[in-house]
Amino acid sequence: MSKKDEDGDYNPYASIDKSAVVQEARQAFNETTINPRRCNLVLNKLLFLLYSGEPLGTTEATETFFAITKLFQCKNITIRRLVYLAIKELAKVANDVIIVTSSLTKDMTAKEDMYRPAAIRALCRITDSTMLQGIERYMKQAIVDRNPAVSSAALVSSLHLLGSNQDIIKRWVNEITEALNGKTLMAQYHALGLLYHIKQRDRLAVTKLVTSQTKGSLRSSLAYCNLIRYAVGSMQDDPALYNELLQFLDLCLRHKSELVVYEAARAICSLKNVTNKDIIPALSVMQLFLTAPKSIMRFAAVRTLSQVANRYPTAVAVTNIELENLIQDSNRSIATLAITTLLKTGREASVDRLMTQITPFMSEISDEFKIVVIDAIRTLCLKFPQKHIVVLDFLSAVFRDDGSFEYKKAIVDTITSIIHEIPAAREIALNHLAEFVEDCEHPALSARALHMLGRLAPQSSFPSRYVRIIYNRVVLESPIVRAAAVSSLAKFAVSPNSSNLAPMIIALLSRCLHDTDDEVRDRAAFYLRVLSSDEAHVKSFIMSDLPYSITALERSLVDYLKNPSATPFNLKTVPLQAPSAKPEFSKADIMAGVVPSSAAVAGSAAALAAAGGIAAVGGAAGINLSAAQQQDRNAARLAAHPELGQLGPLFRSSKPTPLTEAETEYVVSCTRHIFSRAVVFEYELTNTLNDQLLEDVKVQLDCPDGFIVRKVIPAKSLPYGKPAFSYVVVELPQDPKIVSGTFSNTLKFLVKDCDPNTGEPDDEQGYPDEYLVEDVELQVSDQVVPIEFPDFAAAWNALPQDSEVSDTFELASMKSLEEAVSTVIGFLGLFSCGRPQPNASKSAQALQLSGVFRGGDQVLVNAKLLFKGPGEGVAMQLTVRSSNLQTSEIIASAVG
Repeated sequence: MSKKDEDGDYNPYASIDKSAVVQEARQAFNETTINPRRCNLVLNKLLFLLYSGEPLGTTEATETFFAITKLFQCKNITIRRLVYLAIKELAKVANDVIIVTSSLTKDMTAKEDMYRPAAIRALCRITDSTMLQGIERYMKQAIVDRNPAVSSAALVSSLHLLGSNQDIIKRWVNEITEALNGKTLMAQYHALGLLYHIKQRDRLAVTKLVTSQTKGSLRSSLAYCNLIRYAVGSMQDDPALYNELLQFLDLCLRHKSELVVYEAARAICSLKNVTNKDIIPALSVMQLFLTAPKSIMRFAAVRTLSQVANRYPTAVAVTNIELENLIQDSNRSIATLAITTLLKTGREASVDRLMTQITPFMSEISDEFKIVVIDAIRTLCLKFPQKHIVVLDFLSAVFRDDGSFEYKKAIVDTITSIIHEIPAAREIALNHLAEFVEDCEHPALSARALHMLGRLAPQSSFPSRYVRIIYNRVVLESPIVRAAAVSSLAKFAVSPNSSNLAPMIIALLSRCLHDTDDEVRDRAAFYLRVLSSDEAHVKSFIMSDLPYSITALERSLVDYLKNPSATPFNLKTVPLQAPSAKPEFSKADIMAGVVPSSAAVAGSAAALAAAGGIAAVGGAAGINLSAAQQQDRNAARLAAHPELGQLGPLFRSSKPTPLTEAETEYVVSCTRHIFSRAVVFEYELTNTLNDQLLEDVKVQLDCPDGFIVRKVIPAKSLPYGKPAFSYVVVELPQDPKIVSGTFSNTLKFLVKDCDPNTGEPDDEQGYPDEYLVEDVELQVSDQVVPIEFPDFAAAWNALPQDSEVSDTFELASMKSLEEAVSTVIGFLGLFSCGRPQPNASKSAQALQLSGVFRGGDQVLVNAKLLFKGPGEGVAMQLTVRSSNLQTSEIIASAVG
């Protein structure tokens, strides 16, 4: 025996050539006397090529397909089944494949059961809607055939054909129901699935199917599992069925099949509004599975419990004894899930013991599982903040172990979360981060840690001890880390708690001017320029982030440098970007190297300083790059229309507002794009009727007083299933105090009836039609970008007092202080500085809101809210300051 034969990984087809196989197929299949052994080998080679993704050209596929049809003369069962497989694959590419329809139909109805299932599957692969009616009678007979393989093949093939042949297959419901009520287990499973997909768009029909089968006589375990899933969907769609179907799920917990029992328990645990009382039986089942001899059952149970523990940790805690036994399970996946579940359900007293058990376990599992454990430890620490020392010591210890970038990143993410959520842990966590940057092999993570040190270490008890650690990175590390270190050092010079370090920081930054890397030198020059300024709000930029889309800022600066002007660069021409609750990356993150930074971005910062634009920066905001990219895409889409390119820079875009239900024939949503003196209403249109083609689709907009429609851009064509856009440009009122209103929308278009299959119109003339959709509200919040000002008091005092407007309001409809706070923030669209939490009495709340109004005017709001009692509402005193008195009046009057 050769060495190749002994090697289990040897593949005899690994080196075959496509052209040679195609040529061999032509010769072997066209021989006068067919050689089954040779044809078998050639078919295997051909199928290997097709399954490996080797593409065949249309001509090659067609010629090979016709050669294969000659093999229908061979009665060899193995050859015939390989022919069916080859036909299914070649039908995707070859032309005129319907030539074998008669042969496949003959095999489908033959007495040889070995042919029939495969013939049905191959025939349905080449069948279209016009041919399906010709074999409809045979398909119905096959569905109720006594042979389980034939019946299942017909049912599965019908499911594949359902998408484009619903009307035909709906006529087979009686036969499918007969198969469902039969004794064949696999046919029951496939029949139930097919019936559900036929009726899934009819909620009432699905409900009837589910309720009837819960009282029926299903014998297939797989069909029972499907029925359980359908029952959960019906419970969520129709609350009236909740109790009835919950009883069915509870009954399934006592089924003789472990598969059904687990599926029912998992389904109960997944219900959104399930109570502790209802979930206990399911958890008891999971507890039994934790001690099952089959590892697959233990894994399924512990995985489900890990998910349930996020919502019901107390209820899952009863399984902790069994979970602790699983820590030593030979299956590391089970052990990992057991640990993460214990971390979610454990009590504060057990944290130390859990950390001790986990430490040796971490060296035995892969990085993928380590990340899961680290994430669970983060949740545990936030749940029991008093245990932050134990958790941080554990994280510091495991960080020294070898690991991938993703694993080390998970550790840094956890430490960062602890810093933000547990103030008492800040000093200890910063010390761990300082150790981390001294021994980290991943530059991006080092840059992130340096960024965190730069933001928080200046406020620590002894900021000077971090300066040496950070500056060592400038001397020893790669360019991306050196650049991040420069940014971090600059923050120590402007922080009130470390202002005495400013001379030393300036000296260190001066040394960085001779660095070999351009970005490091640019940053050092930029920060030295800022530190040399005597204006406090200029220096505040070092500790803050730009409230602009980075892409838009870069584009604006490049345009400015290409066209030099005596006028300083004006930041008001750059689109703002609102912060998110949890920004992915801020501008400071980019400068710190947390995400890849291009030389263009670094150059933009230097150009910004050179253009004198820093003085225009009065605040800071976190920038969510995904939201910024969406804003840039909006601007690019609008700029594609020359009629919209003259409106100036895009200030902001609202979220899409649906104007129709999702199930209607025409689906419409509206996005408001705000410019300095205009609003562009962008309508995204979708035609859900496959027998209609719409043309010249536009929206007739009825505006409130003061607003004027200046331009309507229709969608030229709206075929079935392909979204298109229509635009209406509205000029804002001359009266600056009119900023909001309700706009009525009527969709107008030309309808052309068309062939549902090809989409080609039957009549070129068409007929006009219209469709009424919901109104659109233009609100104050649409015209405001929420911007965070880290030092709200300083920003408030910097605004002119003569721009202040104050008023009192009675919010009579508010039932609680929390509701009033949420309503005011949402209505004004401003950023809430800090976390608005009512005091212990829940009777009073102070709010500080900030942002920028359309046109670039800064807006700050001081609000005091008082809950007067049940039924009496909330009283609010509102004080607004802006860089423009008129803007203050607009914001104040908007509440009224």
